[in-house]
Parts: sequence; C-alpha cells; structure tokens
Amino acid sequence: MNNMRAEQQYIDLFAQCEDLIRRHASEVMNAPRTQALADFERLGFPSVKSEDYKYTDVAGAFAPDYGLNINRLDIPVNPYDVFRCDVPNLSTSLYFVVNDSFYSKDLPKAHLPEGVYVGGLNAFTEQYPDVAARYYGKAAFGRDGIVALNTMLAQDGFVIYVPKNVVVERPIQLVNIFRSDVDTMANRRVLVIMEPHSEAKLLVCDHSIDDVKFLATQVVEIFAEEGSCFGYYDLEESSDSTTRFSSVHVKQAASSNVLINGITLTNGLTRNNYYIELEGEYADTVLCGMSVLDKQQQVDTYSHITHAAPNCTSNELFKNVLNDRAVGAFSGRILVKEGAQKTAAYQTNRNLCATREARMYSKPQLEIYADDVKCSHGMTTGQLDENALFYMQSRGIPRDEARMLLSVAFTADVIEHVRLEALKDRLHKLVEKRFRGELAKCADCRICK
Repeated sequence: MNNMRAEQQYIDLFAQCEDLIRRHASEVMNAPRTQALADFERLGFPSVKSEDYKYTDVAGAFAPDYGLNINRLDIPVNPYDVFRCDVPNLSTSLYFVVNDSFYSKDLPKAHLPEGVYVGGLNAFTEQYPDVAARYYGKAAFGRDGIVALNTMLAQDGFVIYVPKNVVVERPIQLVNIFRSDVDTMANRRVLVIMEPHSEAKLLVCDHSIDDVKFLATQVVEIFAEEGSCFGYYDLEESSDSTTRFSSVHVKQAASSNVLINGITLTNGLTRNNYYIELEGEYADTVLCGMSVLDKQQQVDTYSHITHAAPNCTSNELFKNVLNDRAVGAFSGRILVKEGAQKTAAYQTNRNLCATREARMYSKPQLEIYADDVKCSHGMTTGQLDENALFYMQSRGIPRDEARMLLSVAFTADVIEHVRLEALKDRLHKLVEKRFRGELAKCADCRICK
C-alpha cells in the first residue's frame, strides 16, 4: 500500500467524523484540528525515502483498518481493580488512561499539594482554558504527519500542571492500558506544565491486555519554566502485536532541569522521537534510553536537541541489545545555534548484536554554529566480549548465565540515571528477567497475568 492510500483513509475518516470528534472534546483541543488536517494533507506519513525514517515503514503500519473509539464508549475494565504495581517502596499517585481516554471513575483521593492538577486533558482544558490554550500543541505543532494526525484525532489525554514554587514529592504514575476485542488505534496526548521553580516526577507504564493488534500515536509536550525540575520515565511493556509512535517535545527555560529516560522491554514496533529545545541560559537536560529486543521486534529512535542559549548542557545516552532477527535504529542530532557559547553537549550510542541476523543502524550527528563549545558524539556496535565470557566460564559460570550477566551490566548505566531509588532497583530486576527470557512485568500486575 502506498503512502497516499494509507493517508486517505484517515483524511476520509476525519471528514466523515469531524462533528463527532469535536462534540466529545473541548474548544481548546478542537482549535488546532483544521490546521492539523492541512498539515497532514501536506506532510503525509514520513516515507522510508526520508533519511530520518528509512528503517521504519510508517505507511505500512497505519495501513490496516483499525477501530477508533471516536464516540467515547466506556471500555469494560476497572484498572484500579486489576492493576497492582509491584515496585517496592515506590509510593505513587496512580492514574490510568484506557486506550486514549483518561479513566476518571473511582479516582482515589489525591495526595497532591494545593494548586496542582493531575488528571484528564479534556477536563483540564475546560477547567483551565486560558492556561491550556497557552501550552496545548505549542511544542509539537507542525513537526510531522504523525503528530498532525494525532492532533486531528485526539480527544483526551493526561495533564500534570504544577504551579510556581510547588514541589510534588510523591512520584506520579500513569498506566496506559490497551484493551479491546478488535484491532484498535489510540491517539494519546500528555501535557506537562512546570511553572517556575516547581518540581515533579512522572513514571509512564505501557501495557497491552488483549491478543489483538494495537496502534498508538502518542504526543508528549513538556514545558519546563525557569528553575523547574522534571523527571519523565517511560517504561514500555506492551506486546509483540503493539505498534507505537511516540513523540516527546520539550521546551526548557533558563536554569531548568529535565531528565527523560525511555526503556523498552516488550514491544512489537516502536518509533520514539525526542525534540528538546534549550531556550534559556543554564538549562540542563539528560536524555537516555535502552531497549532489549528479540524475535522480530524493532525500536527506531530519533533525537534532536537544540542549544539556543549559552551555558546549557545536554547529556545523551542510548543503548540497545538485539537478539534473533531484531532491528534497532538510532539517529541523533545536536544543533548548537549561533550565540549558544559555552555549550556542553555529549551524545553516545552503544549497541550489542547477539546474533548475526540482528541489525543495528546508527547515525550520530553534530551541527555547530558557535566557537566556544564542548561537544562530542560516539557510536559502537558489536558483540559480547569473548574474553570476558571465557573468563567467567573459567570461574564456573555457565555460558548462558555469563551472557546474561554481561548483557545486564551493559545496560546498567542507563538505569543508573533513574532518580527514584525504588524504581531503579526494580528496573534492574526487570531487565535481568527479560534477559532470562521471562515475561518482563511487575509481579503483581494482574493485567499481564
């Protein structure tokens, strides 16, 4: 199926269902839809002929006829009854999105400071229309055809809004649940607004319940105002039949600090885009991620970090371990604009291919227009060290166990960037279970049983 044919079904769908889509969403969410349609018609789905998408057939992923819950029917699941997260000592404020609708029933009493909003996007845009209009769509707009499609169709999502000088000590946890009896597409939005000198942390977990095909588009917009601090952790544990296109857009003001850590342990096809703009002086960002892939799983990662102000720092680290016929791709670009003196920007991509059939493609890039900077990038792709394997075997460790231990050690520094000790400990255990061939899930997650 060619791109135009894949796109046309969504253009036709929007034409047929536009009134219904708008009826179930707020004015703020509806405002950019017309422009998003024009952008989608102009941009279309990214093509494999594009340098940034040459390893992912986007049109092919969107070609099947997926069901969409445009009429916002209730999905027969109560996540608070079936989900129990087993991260020892990690006490979180827990929320759910089922497919692409915020689950507002049976909400527990929130342990949140005064003035903080955590909840559904559509409800937030109605309750705080001026604030929502100032931020919604402002970081992600016009990026590519997938973001445009998401903006056309999204009707709900998730919001964190933290007022000035407020610190949210308790981590916020969002669980995205795919639940359906038929092949389903969900268009998710996440909006994070951190006002000056505020702090918060968000852990997002993706789960797929049913044995059908799922397709997710997810657009995350993070606004870190002056002096704010935000941590975003994305843990993907879905299924082999789940396809996800995620796009994270970050705008950072002066002296803000943002950490983004994306970990894929179970998936089908995943494309992760990261766009980070350091707009204020002394802004700092850490972007890291890892994937453990086997069978015919695929993770394609693209990052674009823009240094637009002086004295900013970015540290980027991505690692992948590939078995069987898995495919990985990484394309990272650091742009240092003219005038962004005293920039410190570091980019690293490390990969392990455990079989001859596994494939990894990597392209780190630097584009620098300032002369007083410290920037570097590096990439390696190889196999486990045979000398290390031999040494461990000579000490009585079976070869398979030695391979597992070396693979776990290879991924450890990505997990070490996690700033939640309980989550860090749990991730180390989940990664070890994944390398042992066990289903990587929280032990008490009844959804995955």
